[in-house]
Amino acid sequence: MAGSPSHSSGLRALRPEAFGADPGGERMARIRRSPHFKDGVFQNPGGTARIRPSGSTRDLAKIYLDKDSRSRRAPKGTIPVHPTTLADLSRPPASGLRLTWMGHSSVLAEIDGHRVLFDPVWGERCSPFPFAGPKRLHPAPLPLAALGPVDVVVISHDHYDHLDLPTIKALAGTDTLFAVPLGVGAHLERWGVSAGRLRELDWHETTKIGGLALTATPARHFCGRGLRNTQHTLWASWVAAGEEHRIYHSGDTGYFDGFKDIGTDHGPFDATMIQVGAYSDFWPDIHMTPEEGVRAHLDLQGGEAAGVLLPIHWGTFNLAPHAWAEPGEWMKDAAGEVGQPVAFPRPGEPFEPAGKVPVEAWWRAISGPIARPWHRPRITEGAAETSKGDLDLAGER
Repeated sequence: MAGSPSHSSGLRALRPEAFGADPGGERMARIRRSPHFKDGVFQNPGGTARIRPSGSTRDLAKIYLDKDSRSRRAPKGTIPVHPTTLADLSRPPASGLRLTWMGHSSVLAEIDGHRVLFDPVWGERCSPFPFAGPKRLHPAPLPLAALGPVDVVVISHDHYDHLDLPTIKALAGTDTLFAVPLGVGAHLERWGVSAGRLRELDWHETTKIGGLALTATPARHFCGRGLRNTQHTLWASWVAAGEEHRIYHSGDTGYFDGFKDIGTDHGPFDATMIQVGAYSDFWPDIHMTPEEGVRAHLDLQGGEAAGVLLPIHWGTFNLAPHAWAEPGEWMKDAAGEVGQPVAFPRPGEPFEPAGKVPVEAWWRAISGPIARPWHRPRITEGAAETSKGDLDLAGER
C-alpha cells in the first residue's frame, strides 16, 4: 500500500498533458448522481449511439487513402480570412447581438452586453501532439489576445477540435469564467484554471453570469481524450439567453428528436450555430449532415423558418471523407429549399443576425468538384413525393 501513491504519481507524470485529467473525488461523485450516467458511463438521449465507425475498416481506409478523395478534402487555394481587428470587435453591436465565426466551431458571440466565446481552438492541430494530427487549413483570423476581454468561455465537450490545450492555457491567464459540461472541469483544473472560475453543468442545469443565463442542453455524441475512453465527461449543446436575445450552439451532435424539446423550453432563437461538417455514413449517429442541420434548426424554432442559422464545424480541419466545400454548398441548397436564412461569413467576419447577413458562397472560388452539382433541381408539385425521397437519399450519401 505504501508504494501505491508513488506508483500513481508516476503514471500521472507519464501521461501527456494534452490528455487532461480524469474526474475524481466529489466531481466523480456528482457524475455518478447524474440521471444521465448509467452502467458506468454517460448515456445519449434516445439510447445508444454508435461512436465507432460502422462498416469495414478496409472500406474506410480506402476512402481516406484514395488520391482523388484526398484531393477533394482540401481547398484548391487560400481560404479567404476576414481581417478582423480589435477595433472591429470593440464597437458594441447596434442590434445587441453579433456573431464572429473564427473557424470550425469557434464563435465569439456578443449578446446583450456580454461576450461569450464558444469552443475556442487557436492551436495549429486538433491533436494531443504538436507534430501530428489534423492541421488547420487557414490561420486563426486574429490572435487570441486581440479578442479583448471575454466574460465566459463555453466548451461543448472534450474532443481535441473543441477543447484545445494551448488555447485554454492562454485563457487560464485571464480572469474569464468557464462554463463546461459535467466532468470536463477536471481537464481545465489540470491546465491551470482555478475551481472558482468553473461553472460545471449537467444537462438542463443553468448558470447566471451577470444578466446572461447559460443552460447546458442535450446532444447526441461522445467524449474522450486519452487512450481509454471512459465516457466520464459529458457532452452538451448550449443555450445563451440575455435580456433581449437568445442563441444556441449545438456543439457536436447527431440529429435526434430532442431539438424540438430544446426549442420548446428555450426558443425561439435569434440565431443558431449548428454543426454541419465532418459527417459520414460511417458515423451517422454522432454528426449531422447539412440537411439534418436545417431540420435541427427548424425543430429548435418550433417548425418555422426563423432566425439565422450559422453553419459551424466545417472549413478549418479535414476530419471526414466528404469534399471540403460540401457542407457549405449542401447547406445553401437545403436551407434555400425551405426559405431558411443562413449566414456564410468568411472566417473572422463579424455579422449581426438582425442586420446584413453574409450570404456569398465564397468557397466556390477555391473548391474542387463535389459529388453533385452546385444546385439540386427544385421540387415540382407534380413530382413532389418522388423528388423529395430522391433528394433525401442524395443528402445521406
